[in-house]
Amino acid sequence: MIEVQDIKKSSLAENPVIAQMTLNNHEQVLFCNDNDTGLKAIIAIHNTVLGPSLGGTRMWPYNNEMEALTDALRLSRGMTYKSAAAGLNLGGGKAVIIGDSKTQKNETMMRRFGKFVNSLSGKYITAEDVGVNTKDMEYIKMETDYVSGLPLNMGGSGDPSPVTAYGVYLSMKASAKEKWGNDSLSGKKIVVQGIGNVGENLVKHLVKEGAKVSIYDINEERLQLVAKETGAAVIADPKGIFDMDMDIYAPCALGAVLNTDTIGRLKCSIVCGAANNQLAEETVHGKMIMEKGIIYAPDFVVNSGGIINVFYELQGYNRERAMAHAEKIYQTTLNIFKISKEQNIPTYMAANRIAEKRIADIGKVKLTF
Repeated sequence: MIEVQDIKKSSLAENPVIAQMTLNNHEQVLFCNDNDTGLKAIIAIHNTVLGPSLGGTRMWPYNNEMEALTDALRLSRGMTYKSAAAGLNLGGGKAVIIGDSKTQKNETMMRRFGKFVNSLSGKYITAEDVGVNTKDMEYIKMETDYVSGLPLNMGGSGDPSPVTAYGVYLSMKASAKEKWGNDSLSGKKIVVQGIGNVGENLVKHLVKEGAKVSIYDINEERLQLVAKETGAAVIADPKGIFDMDMDIYAPCALGAVLNTDTIGRLKCSIVCGAANNQLAEETVHGKMIMEKGIIYAPDFVVNSGGIINVFYELQGYNRERAMAHAEKIYQTTLNIFKISKEQNIPTYMAANRIAEKRIADIGKVKLTF
């Protein structure tokens, strides 16, 4: 007799996409293709217990489709935890478009993508992310109402990076309080890796408080511009970043920067930055950074200002309400450190438990969206 369990194992072996979804219990994945516009995209919906899934669309020249799928699944799961920990009534979703945003992106592609978003009937709401901007949101808006991160002149919240950066800054101050007994960043040596819109705004907060900031970005022109504007020092050799003498390391570019090699080299006391999925392998490197005595502020809590900002756009945007909610990131960060110490678990696990508890609690009173 063939057992149900045997059928399940066989199905997973024959369907690697479903197997990937099963690992973290994703609800749905939509693959989007349109030959006329060149669109190749993946929309991943992780969990909708708290509400519709909301997460940005990223355009990136992935090496292959499985790499793109892996990114979409990781990022969408992160959005579930981010919204839950931030106390928002949103689920987690994410979209990735395979391609070079500088050379391949155009109006027709983005509008066709909007059609695919619309086909999900509100289960997924998109916003901007790496390689996608507010102008692209305008194009998507032409084909669907399930979009946020619109320009101010369209009643949207505009660029979310100032709110995201403010949340990172507050989380960094909370981390400093945990480590040194007060939250002043004055005089602290801080390395910011990645000077996009969020990184630049973060640097301005840090310099204003009197921190000694060093910066790096792959975009040399932007790097020099921000250095000139803020007075931050430019890091000449990016390969030596993890060997630098610093108090705080702030990764604000792409993820998976905290791995066995880099954690082993780090000399800082705190890691607190805006990048998503900083731990290359959550279970391995979350424990490793804890054992080294470095305070790690979990990224999905640190960078939740962006999702908070677009959430308030859905309700009729009010910047004061968004900023007031973002200020709660400070206390949430401290709560994570408290749970981590009390239960002797890595901080990423403490943050996960806060998010999972809220999802479980709300799941008792309503079904999925």
